[in-house]
Amino acid sequence: MAKNILDELAWRGALNQLTDEEGLRKLTEEKQVGIYVGTDPTGDSLHVGHLIPFMMLKRFQLMGHKPVIVIGGGTGSIGDPSGRNSERVLQTMDTIAENKAKLTKQMEKLFGRDNFRIVDNYTWLSKLSMLDFLRDFGKLFPVNQMLAKEVVASRLEKGISYTEFTYQILQSIDFLHLYQHEDVQVQLGGADQWGNITAGIDLIHKIEGADAKAYGLTNPLMLKADGTKFGKSAGGAVYLDPEKTSPYEFYQFWFNQDDHDVEKFLKFFTFLSQDQIADLVKQSAEAPEKRIGQRRLAQEVTKFVHGDEAVKEAEAISAALFSGNVQDLTASEIEQGFKQFPTADATSAPENIVTWLVDTTKIESSRRQAREDITNGAISINGEKQRDLDFEIDPQSHFDGKFVIVKRGKKEILLGPHSLKP
Repeated sequence: MAKNILDELAWRGALNQLTDEEGLRKLTEEKQVGIYVGTDPTGDSLHVGHLIPFMMLKRFQLMGHKPVIVIGGGTGSIGDPSGRNSERVLQTMDTIAENKAKLTKQMEKLFGRDNFRIVDNYTWLSKLSMLDFLRDFGKLFPVNQMLAKEVVASRLEKGISYTEFTYQILQSIDFLHLYQHEDVQVQLGGADQWGNITAGIDLIHKIEGADAKAYGLTNPLMLKADGTKFGKSAGGAVYLDPEKTSPYEFYQFWFNQDDHDVEKFLKFFTFLSQDQIADLVKQSAEAPEKRIGQRRLAQEVTKFVHGDEAVKEAEAISAALFSGNVQDLTASEIEQGFKQFPTADATSAPENIVTWLVDTTKIESSRRQAREDITNGAISINGEKQRDLDFEIDPQSHFDGKFVIVKRGKKEILLGPHSLKP
């Protein structure tokens, strides 16, 4: 690990813009710096795109600095126009409160509770009256400068409400409050937050003086080798909430990354050393078919977000799917790993295999075809081939009575808990 956090971030390709590199470098060498990232509770879970600034924040924490996360109970009720071409739909305060609680839990899992703080900007923004807002802050924001910010300029043609127009003032007030009350001197964010970050620094300088030590930095826009934006899968967003994206699906997202992206993602999303990453890159180049780099990437990020047991589960599911040996999987692992397979309805009562395949689940088109497939060894039930025409399928005998896995040739059929009827 580099001696200075900025050198570490630069090597990992994590630096985009800095307001004053020399000043920030000196500050990080003089003291444990308070640094914050903000996120609004617009959803009930973070996704992998959110990991980009949070990985940077985590690196500050590991090098002894003091991370702060602002969960925007106040700004979340307004809506950040950054990265959008239309107005956000305003959420109810009850929804914001629910989302805030869930995001807080996710943050504590990533950062722990030592040398780390979570604050809610509703605490201070809600105390501002309209007159206070206009007199104390509105006078300090020239409209021509606000219009020039990319986040606003990009919306002028289609229109932007006054509500979202004022978002940059609210975020600037956040930085000022944290500077004054939480010993925070640095704001970190995505490239689309640059205008908001610099507005906050300008506000601090206007109120605290031009010599006030306040800094900002952004991470680069993360693009994949094919030029598309990082963070999406074929099924949509990849969430940190295991109920929305299972640990197995999360693991697979990283394991399926393109060879050309492996080195970049290992640097950015893992805490492996330069030597470890160089060795993985070398091994991957020598034997790309083994996907050594992707496997380690998937292991490291899944461990960081979900823990060691989630990695073991994901790899057990992967191995079972590859080999067809599903007998030792748990019901939870079955539920995670077989979502993409087709399902059929069934009862929970035991039935003859032919009747079950033809009449109950309609997996087979006829009794003749079912008998032929069974005797030819083309049918496996829960990982075991069945050639006995008198075999009885008992859905209660495996996987906590929740699933039956049928393999016909190369096709897997999963009967899920909502399909099995008493």
